[in-house]
Formats: sequence, structure tokens, C-alpha cells
Amino acid sequence: MKRYLLIVMVVLLGFQLNAQQLTVVNLRCESRTNPLGVDVTKPKLSWQLHSTQQNVAQTAYRILVADDAALLKKNIGNVWDSKQIKSSASIQVAYAGKALQSAKKYYWKVQVCDNKGAVSAWSSGSYWQMGLLQTNNWGNAKWIGYEEINDTAIIAPHVHLSGKKAWGPRKDILPLLRKEFVVAKKIKQATMFICGLGHFEVSINGEKIGDHFLAPGWTNYSKHAQYVTFDVTKNIKEGKNAIGVMLGNGFYYIPSERYRKMTGAYGYPKLITKTVIEFTDGTTQQISSDESWKTDQSPIIYSSIFGGEDYDANLFQQGWNEPGFNDAKWKQAVVTNGPALLESQMNEPVKVMQQLPIQTKRELKSGVTLYDLGQNFSGVPSITVKGNKGDTVKLICGELINEDGTANQKATGSPSYFTYILKGDGEESWHPLFTYTGFRYVEVHCNTKETNQSLPQVIKLEGLHIRNSANTVGSFSCSNDLFNRTHTLIDWAIKSNMVSVFTDCPHREKLGWLEETHLVGTSVHYRYDVAALNKKVINDMKNAQYANGKIPEIAPEFTVFTPPFDESPEWGSAAIIYSWYNYQWYGDKETLLQSYDMMKAYVLYLKGKAKNNILSHGLGDWFDIGPNKSGFAQMTKMGVTATATFYYDLKIMIKIATMLKKNEDVKFYEQLAADVKTAFNQTFFDPIKIQYDSSSQTANAMALYMGLVEEKNRQAVLDALIREIRSRNNALTAGDIGYRYVLQALQQAGRSDVIFDMNYRDDVPGYGYQLKHGATALTESWQAYESVSNNHFMLGHLMEWFYAGLAGIQQTENSIAYKEIVIKPEVVGDVTNAKASFQSPYGLIKSEWVKTISSFNLRVEIPANSTAVVYLPAKPGQTVLLNGKKAVVMNADGRAVVKIGSGTYEFSVASN
Repeated sequence: MKRYLLIVMVVLLGFQLNAQQLTVVNLRCESRTNPLGVDVTKPKLSWQLHSTQQNVAQTAYRILVADDAALLKKNIGNVWDSKQIKSSASIQVAYAGKALQSAKKYYWKVQVCDNKGAVSAWSSGSYWQMGLLQTNNWGNAKWIGYEEINDTAIIAPHVHLSGKKAWGPRKDILPLLRKEFVVAKKIKQATMFICGLGHFEVSINGEKIGDHFLAPGWTNYSKHAQYVTFDVTKNIKEGKNAIGVMLGNGFYYIPSERYRKMTGAYGYPKLITKTVIEFTDGTTQQISSDESWKTDQSPIIYSSIFGGEDYDANLFQQGWNEPGFNDAKWKQAVVTNGPALLESQMNEPVKVMQQLPIQTKRELKSGVTLYDLGQNFSGVPSITVKGNKGDTVKLICGELINEDGTANQKATGSPSYFTYILKGDGEESWHPLFTYTGFRYVEVHCNTKETNQSLPQVIKLEGLHIRNSANTVGSFSCSNDLFNRTHTLIDWAIKSNMVSVFTDCPHREKLGWLEETHLVGTSVHYRYDVAALNKKVINDMKNAQYANGKIPEIAPEFTVFTPPFDESPEWGSAAIIYSWYNYQWYGDKETLLQSYDMMKAYVLYLKGKAKNNILSHGLGDWFDIGPNKSGFAQMTKMGVTATATFYYDLKIMIKIATMLKKNEDVKFYEQLAADVKTAFNQTFFDPIKIQYDSSSQTANAMALYMGLVEEKNRQAVLDALIREIRSRNNALTAGDIGYRYVLQALQQAGRSDVIFDMNYRDDVPGYGYQLKHGATALTESWQAYESVSNNHFMLGHLMEWFYAGLAGIQQTENSIAYKEIVIKPEVVGDVTNAKASFQSPYGLIKSEWVKTISSFNLRVEIPANSTAVVYLPAKPGQTVLLNGKKAVVMNADGRAVVKIGSGTYEFSVASN
């Protein structure tokens, strides 16, 4: 009997230990942690598994969802108890419980089983809160503002550049709006829903709500706008309360003063808001925007998303956003109209993410000082100053400096500046609220109102770096210092151009040029979790699509450019390519399916534009290197990049239509793809030299990567690509469109040695050249021209190779969201070690290798519920050790191949 009890105790202890080894972490709803404002009726839920064991895979899960946190703690899912579902799915699991209610908060947790027989403990509780699912959920809330715009003053879409002189300065009043209310009961929860256009800052009882910057995200305001959801439970108190809102112009209204890429107006600044207060007794109270709100002019006397911002501290009204303020001189808010459709901002907000201190300063003349922050970045300057009432401090920002030491705005838009007018009551601190720019240098002009007074003093100046607050999920370093600095160079360009859209630059345009999304997107996703932002970008493309299927080069399409800047296949194809990539990276099938009609319409549009299945319009391989100054494609014939991209679109559409079981569509795309491939080869392939077009790097590489090359010719075309590169002493010529495919074609062919030779140098235009010439963010041109932007991320393709090539973190061809991982490090050049980590949807992936004279050592970490195939640089006959023991391996393409499950592994290959 004692022996029997002992056996039972041992078995139970074993189950307990296994359960302790298996945990569920990182719960996410709609790709966000504890999101507010969820506006889909069946949110997608995801989680990750942690286990101390190897080869762990999920076999079942159970989800509990409750509308009360206390119920969840008792393991009661009164809204949804999925019961145990046998499935390995741990990402994008659709909610399937009771109908969800607008504005309501839901609490959830997960328990899983694994293939080892372990059952995890319940995860920690998480939650999401619903947004306003229907237009009528806004109730009595109205759009309000300071004044109504005349219909004749609306300019939408915006007019490119300066517009008509007859329009005049078109300055508008940037308003304050306020509302007092009384709360008489004990509060359980309070939620605010708000949209302020162009941008807003909201406070309750004098305290700013949230840490958002430039909220809400940019959209095509003629069609829709985003609202933001805040939990304000801790901000509202029993008794008197006050809501205060400041509004800025953003892209909603662009005045006709100073520099602007475009001039226009959807209307004057306005807001709509609704705050729902739930009391402990079950009753509710709502505070909505209407004509009872009061409004007045704010201290911001000028604001332009391009031209800068001016602030007069003498106009500040102390206590304006607090209860008890005397607003008798304020006027009643004007009820107006706004965008017909309001959607929740589910993408991460833009925030101030870093403070950059002064590195050096130089006095140019009395009252004028140049400050160097040491880094080109997106953001605003922040100052603390002291002086007399009416004194001004003017801040002129620049990426570069002129010979005389002043800030250079020739390539970033001039004039653009920020002005602060002092109140004169001690130290005063300020930074712009509703605009930003790209800069490294700040030229500060201190001026007095009266000539006999001393100049105002700058006590402190720093740069506030703003970007989309998407989590950093990747890291990379290696023994090659130039590559490490190149990674940082590209990273600053990504950070500087990742706001509520992916912009080209943070200064003169700030526009969402679409080719960057799919060409540099893979680089971006290794570094940042852009799953939520991607949905916004894809939705912007859907809203930008024309009735005939056309997708413009920018989205949102704030202004309509003239050809060829209006539409190019390499740009518009982001609608297809980026939607597909987003699915591959994150498993977001829902967004892909919702985009199918957009993609299908765009294919038909391109088919209609093609002549004999060749597309030859657009910008081509933008900013490639040729005999002339970079701009339009020089080395590759118009039509090569557009038609190759069209073929790539069709290959993707075949996969999507097959997945959707749209058999007739599959046949259509297959036939059209075959016709395009035939036309492409008849038009651009040289059967004598066995190369494409003029054998430019872009032409041969795109033909290889897109699958346009007949199998019998692949090696010869690859040889032609490498021969062209070697003939230029390994210098690159490919531009914005082509260079990613040069890298991809070489990496896929196992020729990362050529990639190394092309990029480990600083004597010809490229990454090293930019660094050598002082760049701190990736520049618009390979040549680091001063005449163009010095903070662009359109050429950031090499970051993808750092992660997928040097460190070797990839996924198999048919894998989704890194369920099936490939670790295939490229050991090239003088690189003796490299390491990278990447937080995939399933968990953390790590690859770290060291090469010595006698061995190659690789350490790999694979997340639970994933598997991996590891490729090692080992020839037949070489000994491969796995965790110190001889491994059974296969050899393929001159490498040893080992299949593994989750866990941490150490490989060693001894040199013979």
C-alpha cells in the first residue's frame, strides 16, 4: 500500500512539475496588449507558451472571457468559455462567445495543454475594451469647433505646393474647448472616446490624458477619421470636473504661410467626444460634445504640419481646463460637421520616445546660437527659457548646416520654424504640440521686445524624438563595426518615418509613399512589431483606391499628383504585396481576406493599363545610380520593374485565391501570369547573352526573384548579375525598387559573399559612403546628396539581410508567422560572429554564432509551439555536435541540416 501511494505521489509530482514548466504569457487582443477601443465584433486573440523543456507544442487550449474581473479570478467565463479545444493554434484565434457590447470591458485568460502531457496553470488575466461599434453609439455627441469654415474655403484634396496667391495667408484660430460637469456617485469605470481634428490634446481637471502625440492618426478625412479611447477612471472624481481640449491643424488644415508641400483644408479644427461614466450602483452618466461647450483661442497662434508652430505664452489662461474657471468671456462652441465614418485608432499611438541632449553648441552672433544634437531624427525641439515679457525665441531646425554654420533647410522645406513668445515670469518650458520635423541642428534666435533689455536666455534645449510606439522586437550585432553602424543608420530612418503611416521623410513631405511598405517592410518587421500599424496602412490603401481600381502612389492621398507621380505599379502593388507579407509575418488572415476585393480590382486595373501584357508607366527604379544625377531610372528600361512587379502580384493572387477556394479566379490569374511571363521574356530577355534588359543589376535580380527566369537559364542569369556587380568593383547601381531584389536574389542563391563585398565599403555610394560623409540616418540618395532628404528609409533593404542572412533567422516558404523557422546563417567576409533576436508571434527566436580557426559554434533558441530547420556550414564528413553529442544530419547545398523543436540548442562544427 505504501509503495502504491508512493507511485501515485511521484506521478502527481511529475504532472505538477510539468505544469510548472509550461506557462502562458504575452496575451494579446487584435495584436495589442490590453487594447482599448476594439471595434471588431470577433476580436482575434493570441498568446505565447514558455517551457523549460525542448520540443514543446501546444495540443489544446481553453479560453475564458468574463465581463467582471472577479468572475475571471473564480475561473468563470460568463461571456465565453471555449471549453477545451484540441488545436495547436495560439495566434489569431477568433473570439466565439456572446455578442460583445459597445464600450464594455472584457477580461480573459488562457490555459493550454502540450504534447508532453502537461497542463499549464491559467495565464494571468488580461482585458480588452470595446469601442463604439455603431454610429448611433455616439448618442448625442456632436462635432463642435470655434468657427465654421465656408464651403468655398474647403480645398480637398489639397493642392500641391503653394496654391493661389489670392487665397492669402488663410490663418485659422486654434481653439480651446471646455466643459464642466458634476459627478454625484461613486465611480466604477469611466471611458472617453474622442476625435479631435487635425490633432488634439485632452485633459481632465488640468491633467493631460494619455501620452499620445499627434493624435489621432492621419486618414483621408473626406471619408473617415480615427477616434481614440482613454480609460479616465482615475481622472474623474466625485464632485466638480472639467474636460479641456486643445486642437491643432495637422493635415486637416494647412495654412498658406511658410513652407508647405501642399495647401488645403477639409475644414477648421473640430472635435467630437463622448465620456461614459459607470457607477458602482449600475447607473451611467454621459458627457458629450455639443453646443453647451465653451471655446476660446488657444496660445497657439500658428500651426502647420509643414511650416512649424508659434506659441504666445501671454495668451495662456491659467486654470482653463480645471473646474471653477471663469469662462464668461468665452463663446459657445459651434456645431459643425465632420467625417461621416469614425473608426477606432487600433494602431499604436505616436509618442515622445526619447530625449536627445545637446552635444555641442556654437554662437554664430549675438543672440544666435547653433545647437547640435548629434543625431538626425524626427521630432521637435524642447526649450526652457528665461526673459522678459514679449521676448521671442525662434527655433530653426535643419538636418545639415550651411558653410556659415546656420541651419540648412534647402532640402527639407523653407521657411519652417517654431516661435515661443515669453510671458516673462521666470523659467518657462515649451515644445510644439501639433507638428514635427526632421532635424539634427537647431538654430536659436533670441530677440527682445524692447531694445534696451537683455536677451532672453536658453536655460535648456533638447530634442524630443517622436515615432509610432510599436514595440521593439529585434536586435542585431556582429563583429563588423560598419555593419553595426549601418544597422543603426537604417534604424534611425525607420524610427523617423514610422508615425501613423510610413512616411518618406519627416520634414518636407511626410507622405505615405507606398513602395517603401513592401520593399523595406521586411526589414521593419524584424525590428518592430508593426502588426497593428499594418492594418491601418492597408486600410489607408483601400480608402485611397479609385473606382477603376487604381491605387495612387501615396496613401492617404492628401493631394493628387500629376503623372508619373500619381500612379506606378511598383508603388500601387503594395496593396497586394504588403497585404500578403502582413499575413506571412503575423498570420493576419482576416485583414488579407478583407483586402481581396481591393487586390482583385487592382489586378484588373493593371491588366487594362498593360499593352501586350507589358506595363511601362510610372517611376521605374527610382534613384538608381547611373551617369546622371539620381532620380528617374537610368540603368533599367522602363517597363522592367513594373511588369516584373505585376507578375509577382499575380503569383501572390494565385496563392490567395487558392486559399479562398476561388477556383475561377485561380485559373484567371494563372493564365494572366503565364501571358505576362511570356511577354516579359520576349520583350526583355536576351537569349544570346542570357541576361535581361541591359543586364542591369535590377533587371536580372528582379527576373530571378520574381520567378520570371526559365529554370534552364537561372544559373546563367545569376552569373550575369554577379558579373555585372564584379565589373563595377562590387559597386551597386540598383535603386529604390531594385536593390532589395539584388540582395534577395543573391541570398537565395547562396551568394551572400557578394552582398558582403558590395556593402562592406565606404569608397563608393552606399551605406558606408553615407556614414563616411557624416550621415546619422539613412539618406534619400546612395550618394548622400545634400540637395535631397537626409532622413529617408526607402533604401533600408540591408537590414533584412542582417537578420535573415548574417544571423539567418527566416521561415520556411509555406510557414505563417514563423511557425516553421529556418536558421541559416551566412558566414561571409571577415565577420567572425553575429547575433540577432526576434520576437515572433510565437515567441523569441535567437541565433548567435561564432567562427574561430578551429570551429563554428551556433546557439539557437526556438519558441514553444514552433519548429525549426537549422542549416550549418558543414561539408560531408565534418562532425556536427548538438548539445555536445554527435548529431544526425543531412547535407544540402553544402550545408548540414538539422531539424529541431522548441528550446535552446548549441551546435558545433569542427574544422577538419
